[in-house]
Amino acid sequence: MIQFLNLIRWKNLLMIALMQYLIKYALLLPFQESHGVLITLSHFNFFLLVLATVCIAAGGYIINDIYDVEADKINKPNRLIINKHISEKKATNLFVVLNIIGVGLGFYLSNGIGKPEFFAIFFMTSALLYMYASYLKQIAVVGNIVVSILVCLSILLVGIIELIPVITDNNKAIQTTFLYIIRDYAIFAFMVNLIRELVKDIEDIDGDYKAGIQTLPIILGRERTTKIVFILSLIPIFSIVYYVITYLFKQQVVVGYFLILVIAPLIYVSIKLFSANQKAQFKHISTVLKLVMLTGMLSLLLYKFIILN
Repeated sequence: MIQFLNLIRWKNLLMIALMQYLIKYALLLPFQESHGVLITLSHFNFFLLVLATVCIAAGGYIINDIYDVEADKINKPNRLIINKHISEKKATNLFVVLNIIGVGLGFYLSNGIGKPEFFAIFFMTSALLYMYASYLKQIAVVGNIVVSILVCLSILLVGIIELIPVITDNNKAIQTTFLYIIRDYAIFAFMVNLIRELVKDIEDIDGDYKAGIQTLPIILGRERTTKIVFILSLIPIFSIVYYVITYLFKQQVVVGYFLILVIAPLIYVSIKLFSANQKAQFKHISTVLKLVMLTGMLSLLLYKFIILN
């Protein structure tokens, strides 16, 4: 059971579920009465949406590990699961079952809210995760961008499913405002995840090279790629500073939160990237970026203060 949980990256799945629940229960529900925000899904159907997302993501982690066996023997031999604790055949069956559940729930929810076309989101996400694991990840940067888009989509999905089906002429302005807020968080997740994916590529350069995967560090070298990632790491810092100054400057508690728990760690990452040259250093940077993603999403808990005051 422990090996299965590690295979599906249960900690990452918890973070995905937490992000989606925060959007509904910290950002949307508190403003139903005060601002007239309308939402589509009942509590149970929202649980099904989260379950669908988690199942598809878990399937993606499994198929990725199946295709990564040779690289993982070098990059993380102590954490190798496929063919060591769980057979490739069993893992493949789990991948199929999880995708059937996830895509099937997506079909049910899309039809239930009268938007059958939304089913394409679930189907395409499942297909892209398979394409990423089997082919796209071998193309420098393309794979990194694809997986970051999928992380971004897991956040946008809540806004798409919850807000769009109940937009009317009377509530279009407020529904759109909250869609834009969700979009901004999705862009934040995209930027941080893309940087983290590139950092992980630098960390895993030895195993990826022997597995024949053409990542950016393999093409350009570790040093040049680190410089590129350092420059990219400055973008979310300036973006969030601009966002805070423009929209949140009068909210002292909120500004303090972003400065201490989002901006400061990102500056720390940039400083570390400037001098990083060892695998352990890149692993540490990757962990910090993961925590920044979490603290960034937890800031949704402050939104009732941001909007109401």
